[in-house]
Formats: sequence, structure tokens, C-alpha cells
Amino acid sequence: MITIKLIGGAKKSFNSDQLQIDKFDISVNELLQLLLKTKPENTSKFDVENILIAINGSDSSAINGKNTIVHDGDIVSIIPVIHGGSPKKLFFDIDKKQIQILEIHGQKTIDVKFIDDLRIKYPKIKFQAVSSKFILNLSHLKKILSISINADKNNILLSNKIETDILMRFAITLQISNAISSVGIKPTSNFILIAIGNKKSFASIYSELSPLCINLFLKNNDLFLKKHFNISKKHIDTVYSKTPLEDILVEKASILI
Repeated sequence: MITIKLIGGAKKSFNSDQLQIDKFDISVNELLQLLLKTKPENTSKFDVENILIAINGSDSSAINGKNTIVHDGDIVSIIPVIHGGSPKKLFFDIDKKQIQILEIHGQKTIDVKFIDDLRIKYPKIKFQAVSSKFILNLSHLKKILSISINADKNNILLSNKIETDILMRFAITLQISNAISSVGIKPTSNFILIAIGNKKSFASIYSELSPLCINLFLKNNDLFLKKHFNISKKHIDTVYSKTPLEDILVEKASILI
């Protein structure tokens, strides 16, 4: 038996906030197809392409995506990502680490001191800021974070802090100074703020920063990333994947040694 928790707009698709599915050891994709078949008629569309799926609190995209196997007794939470526009904040788990992301609108008064002040104010939260231009999409962001979190767990970080490791992997460089200069905070440039820690603090962080927040992942950064990292069309064409650019970026970030 699998328990499905429906959050936000997903409730409207099934006229319920919770379902019980008498199946187990099936993939996330198979589960979604089953839900599509059982969705009541005349309810809101169930958009399987714009949802976050957490299994027992862990984001499935950080495990094995839609190929992740759901077992007997698992609790699957389904959360719409886009419902009347992109969100201004997202919360998810990776390997039991609680993470919140916000996108901050760049201003002349915002520089590296911005994140230093946050670290002082919230000492139990690990913060990092990455230029929005260097993040392809949510899946790319989660995969890079997964690499850094796994490196921290296995004591193989590129630096002595996970925050620096994250920055270096988005910049795809072993030079800390290069990572800071390329993907770090710059006045007037938008950036993604990553907070790792106890979710009890996330509400306070968002409340404080919400006037500076904009909707996440609205801009397409494909061309910029291809040019910056010198990724040719020929290279992309050799990758047999639905997301070749994302896969190339993640592979480059994962093999930094």
C-alpha cells in the first residue's frame, strides 16, 4: 500500500488531500500514470510535468527521478511547482538535508556582505548564493546540491566547507577565487540563495527577504551556459538524453578533482 499526499493545487485534481494506492515496488512514472487513469472526470488538470515528488520526505529527482521505485508503506507527497506562475520559494530534502531556495533580485546595495550578514543572523543555517545565470533549471540545481551533499557526507569536499564546494561545482572550477568571481554575488545581478539547515528558520528567512524575491527560474540560460563553458552543438548531439545540456553540466561538476 502506498500513501499519496496531495498538496496545494494537486488536491483539486482528485477532490482529496490523500489517496491510498494498493500497489508497491513500482516506479514514480508508473505511479503517475496510474493516478492519471484514476483521476476523476471534470476536475482540474493533473500536470505531471510541473510537480515535485517527495518519497518519505526525500525529493525523488535527487534519487533516480521518475525511475525511483516506490515501496510498500512509502508516503509520496505531490507538490505542484507551477500553479498560476512560478513560485518565489521552494523547499525540499536531499539525503535528509532540508533546503530552501529563493531567487533574489540584484540591487546596487547587495554584495557579498549580504550573505555574510545572513550567516551571522542565522548561524545554524548554511547559506550560499549562486548567480542565476549559472543555473539551468531546478533539476540542475538539485543535482549539483546532491553532489556537494554526498561529498560532504563522504568527506571528499573540494574545499573545507560545503558552501564553497557548491560554488565551485556550479562554476566548474577547482579555483575558489575563480568560482567567487564568476558565479558569486555581484551588485545588480540576480542570484539564487540556497539555505541548508533546520526548516524552522526558513519561514523567518523568507519573511525577511520576500520584498527582494522574484519568481524562480523564469529566464532561459541555455545559450549563456553553452557559451561560458564552451559546450558545442556537436558535444550536445553526442549525448543521448532528453536533457543533454543539464547532463553535461552535472557530469563536469561531478568529476572535479
